[in-house]
Amino acid sequence: MKKNEFALLGVSTELAKSLQKHGLTEPTPIQREAIPTALTGKDIIAQAQTGTGKTLAFVLPILETIDPGRPHVQALIVTPTRELAIQITEEVKRWSPLKGVRVLSAYGGQDVERQIRKLEGSIHIIVATPGRLLDHLRRGTVQLHKLSILVLDEADQMLHMGFFPEVEEIISATPSRRQTLLFSATMPQRIRELAKAYMRQPVEIEVKAKRITLDEIEQVVIQTTDRGKFEALCKLIEEENPYLAMIFCRTKLRASKLNHELLERGYASDELHGDLTQAKREQVMKRFREAKIQLLVATDVAARGLDVEGITHLFNYDIPHEAESYIHRIGRTGRAGQRGKAITFAAPRDTTYLELIEKGIKSRLPKQSGKARDNEPGEFGTPTHGRSTSAAEGRGRSTAAGERSARKRGRGSASERSTQGRERSPAPGDRRQSRGRTAATGERSAQGRGRGRGERGQAQQPKPRNGGRRRGR
Repeated sequence: MKKNEFALLGVSTELAKSLQKHGLTEPTPIQREAIPTALTGKDIIAQAQTGTGKTLAFVLPILETIDPGRPHVQALIVTPTRELAIQITEEVKRWSPLKGVRVLSAYGGQDVERQIRKLEGSIHIIVATPGRLLDHLRRGTVQLHKLSILVLDEADQMLHMGFFPEVEEIISATPSRRQTLLFSATMPQRIRELAKAYMRQPVEIEVKAKRITLDEIEQVVIQTTDRGKFEALCKLIEEENPYLAMIFCRTKLRASKLNHELLERGYASDELHGDLTQAKREQVMKRFREAKIQLLVATDVAARGLDVEGITHLFNYDIPHEAESYIHRIGRTGRAGQRGKAITFAAPRDTTYLELIEKGIKSRLPKQSGKARDNEPGEFGTPTHGRSTSAAEGRGRSTAAGERSARKRGRGSASERSTQGRERSPAPGDRRQSRGRTAATGERSAQGRGRGRGERGQAQQPKPRNGGRRRGR
């Protein structure tokens, strides 16, 4: 009988069998290289993209190293965002019962006193964001003087978010003879300087994600204007009919504004950005994972580390400014052997960024025109920019509303979506509300003209997880 491949890497038989029962039989490239090296106690600098299986690459060695009989913190995992901290904690909890290991997550938005009470027990692993961890260190509620393993995950994002001073303060609170595992999608000079200062002869591992970018995801650029983006996006959503889609915006304000406009058009949409409370962020992610919303409008930082099955489409509403960010974004689709589609909107002023992306991925992206001709509908309709009240626009909105009526029945009422999708509702008398009502009023006439969604091309639709429902037909 063929020996379990995880066992060949040095993982205990008990844990390897559990992995096999859960369908994890073949380690990913980053797991093959990092696990046996980490189990020897050596420091590691690993360059790997999101979605390569890097979480297990450090979680498994940690579980094999910790002694549950020693009632103190033995491993610390520092990560830039709350979402990523939650995901890593869930992964640890999935396997830790086999080893009798206890884990605690600490991040902003949680009740500090409740965390302190949990820390009074026997905690072996802490998964934390830099700010909240420093809070505990300064309070004296976390002690790291007996720490054995330190993991810095998504180090480049911690650098970009300005967390490096906090990271260095955290490192200074740990023993000098600890084992350090650093994972990053990119390797800026500042990260190499950090490694030189705080790591001992680290083994360097690099796993590229080019196959994911070029082979698993269909990519296209829509050449349009800033004013034409929204109508182009709506047209593509109607034609592609994604099962789950993420839409990336450059800022929190733009993400919030776009989500509001999508809700007014009747789409099952919500937003994810740094201004949301932790409870709201978790609610949004739960609804998205369960396919209760179809579209998630997000910023790069808020969505960092986000891992959701079934994302069929990725829209770059605002073009990323470098290839690394582009790869991070589109890597959220086309996973687990499934095909995905990434659509990037590019205005004339985005030419430089588009060239940088194509150079970074070593590929020319196919381009389509999304610009409307003067005074008549173009490929994606006449841009309205949320202001026109022409008869042509009214007919277009009525048709779109009719085509979405089935989805509305499957996804909940517009008022429910508005309440769930935003922390604050539009002011009374807002003209956009009246336009939303106009669209709803035109549903029946549009349906009568027989322009149902059944005429549209449909994207692949994997079976929903957790009982999530697709919108009705």
